[in-house]
Order: sequence, then C-alpha cells, then structure tokens
Amino acid sequence: MSSNRREFIRNSAIAAAAVSVAPTILNACASPAEKINVALIGCRSMGFSDLKSFLRTENNVECVALCDVDAKVLESKAAEVEKMTSKRPAEYRDFRQVLENPAVDAVIIGTPDHWHANMMIQALQAGKHVYVEKPMGHSIEECNAMVAAQAKYPDVKVQVGMWQRSSKHWFEAAEIVKSGELGNVHLVKAWIYKGYDEPYPYIADSETPDYVDYDMWLGPAPRRPFNMNRFHYNFRWWWDYAGGAMTDWGVHLLDFALYAMDADMPTSVSPGGGIFYHEKGAIETPDIQQAIYAYPDHTLIWECGLNPGIGPYQRAHGVAYVGQKGTLVVSRNGYELIPDRSNELKGPFFEARSQKEYGDGLDEHVANFLAAIRKGDTLNAPVEVGAKTAIVSEMGNIAYRVGQRIHWDNATQSFQEDAANQLAKLNYNPDWPLPRV
Repeated sequence: MSSNRREFIRNSAIAAAAVSVAPTILNACASPAEKINVALIGCRSMGFSDLKSFLRTENNVECVALCDVDAKVLESKAAEVEKMTSKRPAEYRDFRQVLENPAVDAVIIGTPDHWHANMMIQALQAGKHVYVEKPMGHSIEECNAMVAAQAKYPDVKVQVGMWQRSSKHWFEAAEIVKSGELGNVHLVKAWIYKGYDEPYPYIADSETPDYVDYDMWLGPAPRRPFNMNRFHYNFRWWWDYAGGAMTDWGVHLLDFALYAMDADMPTSVSPGGGIFYHEKGAIETPDIQQAIYAYPDHTLIWECGLNPGIGPYQRAHGVAYVGQKGTLVVSRNGYELIPDRSNELKGPFFEARSQKEYGDGLDEHVANFLAAIRKGDTLNAPVEVGAKTAIVSEMGNIAYRVGQRIHWDNATQSFQEDAANQLAKLNYNPDWPLPRV
C-alpha cells in the first residue's frame, strides 16, 4: 500500500471519529460558556502563531483539527498542539474536509495569500467563523468578493489578521495626528526594511518532495514546476502567490497611514524600485520598492527594502506623519513626537514625548474575535478594513508592474489605464475558480 493511500485512510478515520462526537455548529452569538472549536489551515508560520494565541487567550477554546499540504509540518504541529493541550487534533491534507467537519466552529486561514479568498468564501458558505491572515485578498477583485461574501453571510464572523487594529498605541498616535497638534500634515511616510543579510540565491526547479501535496499547494495559482524558492516562507516574493513586502507588511503600516489621515482611495499611484540585490530568477517581486500615492491634500510615500535594515528615523519599520509643527513616528514599539522649531516661539512648537507599546496586540485581536463570536462584539478588523488596505497595497504593486503612473476612478472603481485593470483580477487555475457569491 502506498504512503499516500495509508495517509488517506488514516485521515478518513480521524475525520469520521471527529464527526461522530461533533457538537452542533456554534451560533454567531453563542453563550460565553460554550466551547469554541477551532481548526488551523496552513500550519507552518503565522497561522500557528495565531493558533497559539487562540489557545492561550482563554481556556474554553480547543484546537480540533489541523490542515496542511506538507506532511512533515502537519505531523510536527499536531505533536506540538498535543504537547500544549494533551489532545491531538485531527489531521487533514485537504481543507474541504475541515469545512465538512461539524465539530469545527471557526477556522484560522494561515495559508499563502493566493488561497485566502477561496478558503474564506467556502468557509462562510459552510457556516464557519473565519480568522484570515493578511493581506485579506490577493487582488482587487478578490477583496470585493470577500466583502460581498461577508455581507451574504452576516451571522458568521470574519476577522482579518491585521492585529495592529487591536493595539492601543496605534490609535493614540492616530488621534494625535487627527487633533491638529502637528499642524497641517501634507506628507505621510510608511516603510519596512527587512534587514536580510544576504540575498536569496537562484535555485533550479526540482522534483516535488514526496511529503508535499504540491497540486493542492498551488490550488488557484497557475501550474508551475516545484521550486524551493517559491515554497513555504518565500512564496511572498512571487506574483502568483503574493505581493512581496508591499502586501506582507504594507497592509499593517498603510492601514494606519490611511486611518490617521481619514484617507480613502488615492487618485493616482506612481511606482519606483526594482530587483537590485538578488540574482536573476531568485525572486520576482522587487527587493527595493517605492509607491507614491496622491491624495487631494497630502502625499503618501511607501518604501520597502529586503536587504537594508535601517529605515527612516533609524527604524526598520514605521509610519511618519510630517506636519508643519512636527513629526509623529509610530511603530510596533510605540510612538514618538518630534517637534519642529518655531521662529516665533524661538523654540520647539511642543515638547518632545514618546509612548511605548502597551502589550501584545495579537492576543487582544484574537480575544476580540472570540468576543464577536460569543457576544456579538464589534470586530476590530472586519472585511471592510481588510479590503481597503489590501486594495491600496495592490495598487502600489500594479503601478510597479505596469511601470507607469496609474489613475484610479473611485466612481467606476477602476483604473483609467487598461493594463492596470488587467492586473486587478487574477488568472485562475480552472479547477479552482473564485467561488461565486
């Protein structure tokens, strides 16, 4: 008997056992005393960090299932959950089996970006609450479809993993900007400098490891030969699956660059950057990138770099609001107000001050999601928030890929340039089309 056949039989038995003891699916506003059974789809990295947060946030949450296309990852993470909780979750290679399991109340989607929309929509159709990692969608079309799906299934909750939305100091910083203390703010900067010591080397295509279901990993994406540079963490640097540092970190930082300025969609986006550090064929998204977003009363500049580690204001990441009286710089570590000098006052406009972060925003984000399920609390990062920032991030990448300034018409929800509109949608594997809403 082949290993794949043995694994299929084992998983089927686990699934059958889980179904035999399954409770009814949790209602959107369940009793606070009722246990919430969660399943994780995509177990290797941020998804597992999310799951650990679920398990430590409160005692009345149980991990009943894990799903991953990499058998080694699945085995390792199942053993880790068993060590943490004394219970081993069911193990799946196909996420659809997770959604069919009535024991599952909520799913965490920690897969590569190109899977988020398909899985989230199918999960809502199956009556499961969803915690979906950022960026919420991998295209403008996907983001709009995900918003429409949530509207169609309002009784199931969707929280986007933009956990800075549950971190208090970001909102304090935004309120200072809104208060006018900085004076008029006409320039906002957002950046991430990853600080990789060495560029990725070129790696030739290879045979798929026998422990990986590569067809399921690709899913909606185009068929490609297996390559370790496209797999696991490095999927971020390929357009088929993600959007580089722009969508990896950009959705976190651009979110508050928009929020503090009460900004919606830009009127135009101008690109910059390229692949300067890496060997040809090692990555596809830029290792240095800029995007200049034009708004009626201010400019927003995005910057990212994979190899440099020191960014503006000596910070690897952050958002800076540059006003006529001073600048506020905020990062995950806290915020700082830097006064400009007043000629009239012969000194600073205000006293410099700073504030450290208050705690773990991820745990608070998960707690907010669970409270929304149990008590109907307002979600801190609903799909509308996830869609807005993901779309703005996509615009920066579209400008880069088109290679010119692009213009957005908010009335028609489209670009003036045909080439840009072509990139607002994805070309799906016909076996995995975007689910209809």
